[in-house]
Amino acid sequence: MKMPTLESDLLSRLRVAGLLVTGVIAASVLGYVVLGHASFLDALYMAVITVAGVGYGEIIPTDHNHVLRIFNMFVVVVGVTITVYVFSVVTAFLVEGELRNLFWRRKMQKRINELEDHFIVCGLGDTGRHTVDELQRTQTPYVVVESAEENIKKLQQSAPGEYDEILYVIGDATDETCLSDSGIDRAKGVIFALPTDKDNLVATIIARQRNPKLRIITRCIDPRYSDRMMKAGADSTVSPNRIGGMRMASEALRPHVVGFLDLMLREHSRTLRIEEIEVHSSSPWVGQSLQQLSLRAKYNLMVLATKGRSADGHDGIFCPNPADDSVMTSGMVIIVMGDVHDLRKARHEAHHHEHKPHLAVTHTT
Repeated sequence: MKMPTLESDLLSRLRVAGLLVTGVIAASVLGYVVLGHASFLDALYMAVITVAGVGYGEIIPTDHNHVLRIFNMFVVVVGVTITVYVFSVVTAFLVEGELRNLFWRRKMQKRINELEDHFIVCGLGDTGRHTVDELQRTQTPYVVVESAEENIKKLQQSAPGEYDEILYVIGDATDETCLSDSGIDRAKGVIFALPTDKDNLVATIIARQRNPKLRIITRCIDPRYSDRMMKAGADSTVSPNRIGGMRMASEALRPHVVGFLDLMLREHSRTLRIEEIEVHSSSPWVGQSLQQLSLRAKYNLMVLATKGRSADGHDGIFCPNPADDSVMTSGMVIIVMGDVHDLRKARHEAHHHEHKPHLAVTHTT
């Protein structure tokens, strides 16, 4: 969300006021030195007390110097005028700026309160910035929780115009009130990327208590904390060190595969991703085969795998490269690769359920 332009206008007025004060003091010092034959320190002191209008006695006598007295009156009039202007600008900067900032934050909080099924990213460090970048590129609604507002401004400055509409809450992610302000009760998932594992563990516990259906992904540096986080309610833990090591090994073993994945993630003309589409019980896709769905022809999506549900309702196993006659069942997940815009269309179709009205048929005899 873009900061108000009033702040830049007030800063400009403050600079002008500062230049005017500096200019009148410099001119006054020069006049007192030349006309009153005073030392630089005495002239500076006389200029300051005159411009400020504090009412101290004259240390440079003007009784017998009519030109100096006229000059001093000019300094008093101009100095008082500029001083009043400076005070008005400073007051406007403090009062109007704070009020506009308050209204701006309330407007942003209102937008957050209207969100549903969004994601929350807690911590805008090295890991959090990359997480936000992916959510931004895939146009996924999200809210950032960060304790230092400077990190928000750095993110906005790193890509001018891209993060102007970012929604964020300034505060501690281990504070339940802060998580509540980010809409955790209505969120689809939360990503904890706080600096320490202890903070991530505490935040995970609070988040799970607030929303039992929430999907929680937690950053974990020390492997010993992984099990604790899972027991505390995290759905998955991610170790940056482990992923970094796997990436380095992949660069050595399969450079072309890594190059393709990098191209897919970094290409700007289109946003290619490997995503998932869940088939709900009310989906029109239930009972249809992959051949009937024609995901490649309709949405330009490549089916990589499917994942069904077992008889007891738990997650089943993955079926890579499924056959065309694979039939969709309730709760099945389809893993596809394609552009996020095409994926959004397919997901909307999968979740769309038309309620056709029942027509009453009358028979006449």
